[in-house]
Amino acid sequence: MSHPSVAAARHTGRRAVEEHRRSPALSEIVLDDGRAVMVKHADPPAALAAGAAGLRWLAAAGSVAVPAVHGHDGAWLVTDRVTEGRADAAGAARFGRELAALHDAGAAAFGAPPPGGPADAFVGLAPMRNEPGGDWPAWYAEHRVLPYVRLAVDKGALRAAEAATLERLADRLPALAGPAEPPARLHGDLWTGNVLWDRDGAAWLIDPAAHGGHRETDLAMLHLFGAPHLHRIVDGYQEARPLADGWRERVPLHQLFPLLVHTVLFGRGYAEQALTAARSQLAR
Repeated sequence: MSHPSVAAARHTGRRAVEEHRRSPALSEIVLDDGRAVMVKHADPPAALAAGAAGLRWLAAAGSVAVPAVHGHDGAWLVTDRVTEGRADAAGAARFGRELAALHDAGAAAFGAPPPGGPADAFVGLAPMRNEPGGDWPAWYAEHRVLPYVRLAVDKGALRAAEAATLERLADRLPALAGPAEPPARLHGDLWTGNVLWDRDGAAWLIDPAAHGGHRETDLAMLHLFGAPHLHRIVDGYQEARPLADGWRERVPLHQLFPLLVHTVLFGRGYAEQALTAARSQLAR
């Protein structure tokens, strides 16, 4: 495996003059023209291909700011660095409007991968299959709920009787999903750590698990782990593209996917949260 400075030079055409390691998998590289780029390592390489395709697909919507992709190879993804600042209320409302525009850019189908992106992608460190489907409830059950229920049982994080509760919910999804909507262009892993705020208070999206999905899923992810000025983000979103009636009651339904992914990755504590979310929906 090459060095991150070597990867930065190869994909930007500039000489690397400084390296600052941010984590074992992420480095900031300063180039000889003064610009800085981020160099990310991932294994397997499909994770980098999926990330690069996702960033480009989100950028093509021309709504929320996304770091430019300089290139990727079998070990490294090189993107522009975002000079970070702090969120403010006005920037949060603007982000809400931009997120609505991103979703409205659409996708070919629920589960459709970004153009050029692999079907076998990743959400964080977990595998995620981008398999196009016809309607959202059936697709969500087949590709975003049940696969992670099975993985959680296999890992011992979820008991068989508890899995049955989640399977009952999957069966009831058509009745619980709310009004039908067209496929939205999702970030797909929209927790607060993947939203950066620059010095002008503008939001930037990083590290997507992009695919065609339901727009309420991105908003539910923001609610799950919190976000600065979240109510202003929602207000901005509603101003631009009002959500269907009952969306707040459906938040736990859309949170099932990230909660089950976290159950697979991190264990039992998230299984309890997933079951609480499922039971709240079965009681509706």
